[in-house]
Amino acid sequence: MKKRDFLKTSVALASATIIPSPLLISTSPKKTTLRTAHIGVGGMGASDLESISSHKSVQVVALCDVDKNNLDDAHKKFPDAQVFKDYRIMLKEISESIDAVVVSTPDHSHAPASILAMEMDKPVYCQKPLTHFVSEARAMKKIAEEKKIVTQMGIQVHSFYDYKLATVLIQAGIIGKVHKVRAWSPKNWGYDGPEPKGKDDIPKNLDWNLWLGTSPDRPYKDKYYHPSNWRKLVDYGCGTLGDMGVHIFDTPYNALALEVPLTIKNKCRKPNGYGFPVNNSVEYTFPGTPYTANTLTWIWSDGPGAPASNKELKLPKRDKLPLQGAMFIGEKGRLLLPHFMERPRLIIDNEYKEIDIKKYDPNDLLGNTENDYERDAPKHYHQFVDACLGKDKVSAPFSYSSRLTETILLGVIAGRFPNKTLHWNNEKAKFQEEEANQYLSGNYRDF
Repeated sequence: MKKRDFLKTSVALASATIIPSPLLISTSPKKTTLRTAHIGVGGMGASDLESISSHKSVQVVALCDVDKNNLDDAHKKFPDAQVFKDYRIMLKEISESIDAVVVSTPDHSHAPASILAMEMDKPVYCQKPLTHFVSEARAMKKIAEEKKIVTQMGIQVHSFYDYKLATVLIQAGIIGKVHKVRAWSPKNWGYDGPEPKGKDDIPKNLDWNLWLGTSPDRPYKDKYYHPSNWRKLVDYGCGTLGDMGVHIFDTPYNALALEVPLTIKNKCRKPNGYGFPVNNSVEYTFPGTPYTANTLTWIWSDGPGAPASNKELKLPKRDKLPLQGAMFIGEKGRLLLPHFMERPRLIIDNEYKEIDIKKYDPNDLLGNTENDYERDAPKHYHQFVDACLGKDKVSAPFSYSSRLTETILLGVIAGRFPNKTLHWNNEKAKFQEEEANQYLSGNYRDF
């Protein structure tokens, strides 16, 4: 399939039914060194580069960034790596010299860069959220599975002890069948102001055309886009839901073995076509699983003041809620999972109860129980490297992370229709409400 045909993935392609697949390990001949190329090496990209390269079997061979300052900083640390500002040129020129690609760009470039790499049969580690559009998430899952490529979404806490423990506890039935999850973050990746007028000079270090990539053309405005505010804007990011939501959704979503939702409703301000709402309250309903009631209600709230006071979030001893987190609400009690680096807390009859971890993990399969961020942060990255080398399995492949991302993006789309319940058809990958389907994919700009 031609690159442009694949990148312009339609909702018809997106309609391929999502079927859970086993975690993938490399099926290619075993290698002893993994040669990596990194697309986006500033901000989170710099952190990804550091964590991937900390694996003793990794050789960083290429660096790519549209911002020369970011590229220069990374090149100082890896002087032997080749440098590029256009990932298309990099992949075309040195595809035979690289074994895996790490994508750490703003959200709108995740799919175009990742799909191009996967078309060349390269394993891909891509930052969260996996994609900017639902159609892209389904397309990335499809090509990864067809080509049997090792993939991992960058959701590092997925490999942390506290989250793995919560998954074990929920699936062991510590609070019985779960009928509701409440999750929250007061973080503000929204913008309720007007679209800026006029334009500013493009910094000499920045290739604005390449930064925009496949997104619509617009004039550069200082402090609105690069390097740090793009998450707030509909053309480039996915708001707070697409940032913190992916992290905080991940464990309940995984623990409860959820698919994509049946209905979605977002209580927020009217859309302005430019920035995401500062405050969102998204209610999902999911079909039941072995760990839930017949259906599951999921309520997400974000922005300043989130979450609103609610009896289901009331803690014993008048304790304050953690700043961010999730609450599982089941037939036997509640399980609080703070975000992050804190143990889950069991609450029954409005009292904290001790958790006998040995009962649920008698063979210590979860590993070290003491939190250590510096020790644990690279684990998710190293897992990807080892899977590429045929030594491990990934835990957040695109077969899983595409479904999680789809769920997140459906909540983002619901923000276009405040207070209206949208009905999602998983098999057809379409809304019952036809007006919402236009937001499942986008028109890629030639650049």
